[in-house]
Amino acid sequence: MFSVSLKSVFVFGMLLASYQLNAASYKVSNQAEFNQAVNKLTAGDDIILTDGVWQDFEMKFTGQGTKDAPITLSAQTKGKVILTGQSNLQMSGAYLQVSGLVFKDGYTPSNSVISFRTANDDLANHSRVTEVVIDNFNNPDRHKSDFWVALYGKHNRFDHNHLIGKRNKGVTLTVRLRSEASQQNHHQIDHNYFGPRPTLGSNGGETIRIGTSHYSMTDSYTVIENNYFDRCDGEVEIISIKAGRNIVRNNTFFESRGTLTMRHGNGNNIDSNVFLGNGVDHTGGIRIINRDQTITNNYLEGLKGYRFGSGFTIMNGVPNSPLNRYHQVINAKVNHNSFIDVDHIHLAAGSDKERSAIPKDSTVNDNLFVNNNQQAPFSIFDDISGIQFANNLSNELTNNQISQGIKPTKIALKRAANGLLYPVNKVNANYGASKKISPTLKDQTGVTWYPKNEPETIFDSGKTHPVSTSNELIKAISNANDGDIISLQAGEYLIEKIIEINNTISVIAQSLQKPIINFNRASLFEIQNGGSLKLDGLAITGINSPDSSGNTVIRTRKSGMLTNYRFSMFNSDISQLNINHSFHFFDSGARAFANKIEIINNRFSLISGDLFRLNKETDDRGIYNAEYLTINNNQFNDIDGALVKLYRGGTDESTFGPHFSFNNNDLINVGNSKRNKTKASLYIHGVQVTDINKNRFANSAYINIEHTTGEPITQVTHNQFIDTEKPNVTELYTVGESTAKLTNNLVTLSDKKAL
Repeated sequence: MFSVSLKSVFVFGMLLASYQLNAASYKVSNQAEFNQAVNKLTAGDDIILTDGVWQDFEMKFTGQGTKDAPITLSAQTKGKVILTGQSNLQMSGAYLQVSGLVFKDGYTPSNSVISFRTANDDLANHSRVTEVVIDNFNNPDRHKSDFWVALYGKHNRFDHNHLIGKRNKGVTLTVRLRSEASQQNHHQIDHNYFGPRPTLGSNGGETIRIGTSHYSMTDSYTVIENNYFDRCDGEVEIISIKAGRNIVRNNTFFESRGTLTMRHGNGNNIDSNVFLGNGVDHTGGIRIINRDQTITNNYLEGLKGYRFGSGFTIMNGVPNSPLNRYHQVINAKVNHNSFIDVDHIHLAAGSDKERSAIPKDSTVNDNLFVNNNQQAPFSIFDDISGIQFANNLSNELTNNQISQGIKPTKIALKRAANGLLYPVNKVNANYGASKKISPTLKDQTGVTWYPKNEPETIFDSGKTHPVSTSNELIKAISNANDGDIISLQAGEYLIEKIIEINNTISVIAQSLQKPIINFNRASLFEIQNGGSLKLDGLAITGINSPDSSGNTVIRTRKSGMLTNYRFSMFNSDISQLNINHSFHFFDSGARAFANKIEIINNRFSLISGDLFRLNKETDDRGIYNAEYLTINNNQFNDIDGALVKLYRGGTDESTFGPHFSFNNNDLINVGNSKRNKTKASLYIHGVQVTDINKNRFANSAYINIEHTTGEPITQVTHNQFIDTEKPNVTELYTVGESTAKLTNNLVTLSDKKAL
């Protein structure tokens, strides 16, 4: 036996030496040389791309390597091979390995940036992509869909990669199960940095998706482990599992809006993941649908999400559900998880006439529930008798609807060496997640040679540029860098061209005396891709604007913006926008999306059009123009049009917003023009969160709120309506009483008769 073993080792060594002797290395510097090299590849060979910028480079990397002699494609220097323009990578064969490349400043000409296939039947198996960067490599049409990574075949690995800034529609990384050759694939997705993904504002913004509903009864056996999800906010599903028998373990979700969702497929295992919301809006945890799901040893803290984006959700299903709807939750096992300061745990969520199949044969045991505000997180939407709670522990919570299986007691928590909170009491420490969890850290993922920069530049974070003339103002904005401040001396400025905003720029007054800005073009500012604008302490008038209809002070590009923007205005006066009819203040283009618009402590007067036109997405596909619109502490006098037109149509449930806050404002004679087709001062359609509080409406048009889908939260409270009709709320889809809360509002007519 000993001699046979020695012989085997000798033969293996000879074979390996033979591969190494015969292996060829091809250093290439253009597409033609690359294609020639690929045609010659045998096991053990490698292709090296020379350092530099490769424009419009489409790679088809094919070959048959072996386990001990893979074929490699690499950069001459990691991070110094930049693939730009319309570039991509397709690979097929066996035992291929790619490393060191950077995709940026362009987009894929196909449906994927990196694809583990070159044709429908030509797939990659036992292959690896490692230490590759994809940075804001987006189609300029934000609603044209593509994938950044598409895994086909079997036994492939995607690891230690850096993916940041997917802005257009489409999953960042997808596992495709379209044929038997890609099913039961045993892929490994590990140690990747999934950097910030901005809110898409529609469906199609998942970071990872395994399978699709069509193949959801197929097992995938994909392992997703030791990855870092950093503010992945694309849509309500961060990871969307649509296949069976997958493992998701030891990943960190940092301030990511949305959930890890078992959307379709059975028998998945969610183990030892860490969800850190830090109180950020819509941060969620885990959502269970389908059967035989196991949720164990996960740690969830500081999550604010609710409904389908809750910290933890068990859904209702559809009886005899088709593949693309909601299968009943059966035999879910939820044990030894820690829920710390998780605002919402929703049980039998989504219950309605269609989703009437309640969870059954499921257990929730040995979990820890601690909320420092003493508010119970549980909301129950249907019969939960099929969920057995046993041997769980909580602190003393008020209004807890679950009376069995959760023991309340006083609990003191302390952070352990791994940074997570655990009960100080040793007996209590037996509940919830284990102290043996080692959270995946940001610097343990991705590559070491590429920065993990912040996704947005903070206003006022750059240099200050004092200006005193109109030409200086235009030049300063044109030459400014991200975060710079343009500081205006008191005086009058006449702007004779549209000022394009393509960086993060602040334009502010140097002193308490407001500089006066007039303009003689159809618009004063246009926010373009990469642009965000802050105004503070200015006086803007339209007295020198063209005598034509449709002028606007601020507009975005008319269509097709890729990057999300921000607009803020404080302490400013906007007046005399009335040289002709329909002179608007802010007008969004189609497919433009604002992360945040905030309007604080300003005065608006004598305006013939609308103020905020955020209603361009009328194709009713769940798309909208702004995530957060905040208008507080302002005065509005003599505005002919609507103050706000905010529209989100359709029935899609994958998004978070819009959110609208309108507080402590004073309105006189607003919205009464015959040209105001909405006949409302505020026209709110499909908005998910509306807070209208402590405002005074005098001689103004009414508030018109139209609820569509998604259980919108609407509060209209403590407002005065003088010679103004009371607010109207219409439920366009929901049958029954409105969910809106209209309380403590005072409505009076000029004859003093209260309504």
